[in-house]
Amino acid sequence: MSRPISKISPDWWDYTTLDEKLLRDAARLTEKDIRQLARPGFKVVMYETLEDFYLAEALEYINAWKQSTADNPAGICGPIGPTEQLPLVARIVNDLNLNVREGVFWGMDEWYLNGREAPVTHPLSFRRADMELCFNRIRKELRLRPENLHFPAANVKAYSKTYDQARCLLMQGGQGEVKHWAFNDPPQRKGKYVNKPPSPAEYRKLGTRVVDLHPMTVIQNARTSGEGQVFLVPRQALSVGPLETWKADKVSIWHPGHHDNKFGIRLTTLMISKRLPDAAVPMSLLADHPDVQFNFYRPAIGSCSTEMH
Repeated sequence: MSRPISKISPDWWDYTTLDEKLLRDAARLTEKDIRQLARPGFKVVMYETLEDFYLAEALEYINAWKQSTADNPAGICGPIGPTEQLPLVARIVNDLNLNVREGVFWGMDEWYLNGREAPVTHPLSFRRADMELCFNRIRKELRLRPENLHFPAANVKAYSKTYDQARCLLMQGGQGEVKHWAFNDPPQRKGKYVNKPPSPAEYRKLGTRVVDLHPMTVIQNARTSGEGQVFLVPRQALSVGPLETWKADKVSIWHPGHHDNKFGIRLTTLMISKRLPDAAVPMSLLADHPDVQFNFYRPAIGSCSTEMH
């Protein structure tokens, strides 16, 4: 029997094509329930203040870079979304006079325009955001070597290869409304995927690539980064894939409460905890990763009760 048609876009897979019972079970989860969904290989952490939340996120950069040496390079793959941790990373490095030159950083995604990665002059450039919010703020004598900064580019094979040249201790990310990390969006509903999405095992083989963006992702990025200017948001992007994600020792996802909604963070927590991977909910594929941590700003968890506005 064919799965339901998406309520968002009939040409795509997404979480609205899941069994309604699972969706309702997720919506009913309380804060206590979410805490209890932790299991071996899946940790749930709560933060009471945004200051503590973003400081802890920033410290993941510091702790990763402190483990890197010239002989054994290591580092972190980080997102744009959230971004509030980035200036804190620079401040910690500068104020504590930390030499992180041997550290490694991977940017996890970038927009794709006219057959190549978006230039840093693009108003929504992820690379520019990383440089302006973090790396250019670190004193020159302390900051990472330029050759240790890796950003997705049209030559996706060259970017992917860098994950075999240094150890990715941590892949950090946020969760989009379509339940992605990076731009690992659900696939389109066409060809052999008309009646069912690819299997989790098939999706996990995907490496860094050019992706077509789900309409929800386009709208979300216009909302969170462009004050609603949808015309600024490209329809394609470059994204680190599950292939590289599974080379990371640990995956750390940060939920401040405004990238995805109260229902979305419940759904992926439930699916990962109960080991229910589904390519229509890409974040749920992390159910099969050996070390995943979900970080919540606790006051933003709230409830999924209906409220008219």
